Amino acid sequence: MEKYNIYFKKFQVAIMIFVAAILTIAFLIYKTVPVVQKIIDIQEQQKTQSASLADAERKLADLRADAERRKVESENLPKLFFKPVNMGLDTEAAIAEEFAEILQLIRENKIKTRSIVYEYDPKDDNFVKNVPEKYQVCRITAEMIANYSNFENFLRDLYKHEHYLEIAKIEILPYEKNKRILLINMQIKLYAQRDPSTYIPPAPTAEEGANKSGDSSTKVPSPQKVDTSGGVSPEATQ
Repeated sequence: MEKYNIYFKKFQVAIMIFVAAILTIAFLIYKTVPVVQKIIDIQEQQKTQSASLADAERKLADLRADAERRKVESENLPKLFFKPVNMGLDTEAAIAEEFAEILQLIRENKIKTRSIVYEYDPKDDNFVKNVPEKYQVCRITAEMIANYSNFENFLRDLYKHEHYLEIAKIEILPYEKNKRILLINMQIKLYAQRDPSTYIPPAPTAEEGANKSGDSSTKVPSPQKVDTSGGVSPEATQ
């Protein structure tokens, strides 16, 4: 027994160091294993998220391509004329709903209006001159104030509007005290389908009536030489 005690005392320090090393290694393993497992889990999640991200990017690219295709198709399609719910209305009533949509676009794009003038069925419009029984027209002349981006968005919304309209005139001047503000004079024509059976031609004005009567008047015949017997002389017939 004394022999073992001598060996124990001789290697006591080495044994303690060995035991301490084992305990340290065990402690480190105990602390490291969860961290390693967490790293493995994060790597797996990253792989899954990368795959999901790639799939989402493919879907986004497909959606963008589809949106671009639809945009091109919509640009190539002719726009329809606005058709009022109740046909046979006068131009003011027929255009009212369409005009309300334009006012809504003005408000949504934060554009201020200084004045708006309406003119129904203007006589210089080609539709009014050529097919008044088929279409009703409202010409809107508006003075507006807006910045560049808001007015650009407003024009884009007009271009995308579902019904046919015409931007007849645009005059733009920068505001002298603030060049970022635009003073705009704009003219838009709105159109609505008309029921031809309800069309009543307007009565001609006094000027039109005078022109018409002037065109239909007969020419006064030139005087002829008449002989004393009442017959026409030969000189007059030559």
